[in-house]
Amino acid sequence: MGDGGIYLKVKVVPKSAVTKIVGWEGDLLKIKIAAPPEKGKANSELLRFLAKTLSASKSNFEIVSGETSRLKKILIKNVSQKSFDQFLVIPYNP
Repeated sequence: MGDGGIYLKVKVVPKSAVTKIVGWEGDLLKIKIAAPPEKGKANSELLRFLAKTLSASKSNFEIVSGETSRLKKILIKNVSQKSFDQFLVIPYNP
C-alpha cells in the first residue's frame, strides 16, 4: 500500500439479483451489483458494498477511473493493509 491508499481494479455486473463478490478474472475482482447502471446507482452500491465488506466508511472509497464503465479502478484510503489482505482471501462462491 502506498501513502495514497490501495488501488483495486473491479469488473462490475449491474442489475444482478444480489450484490456479491463473484471472484477473480485475471487481476480484476468481479462483483455483481444489485442496482441498475443509471444515475450513479450501481457506483453508489459498489462503494457501499466495499465499505461494508471492509468495515470502513464509504468516504474512504473513490472511483478514480471507469465511472461509466464496467471496469473500474477504486482508491481505498484509511484501510489497513492487513484488513485489505484478509478481504482478498475471502472464499468467493459464484
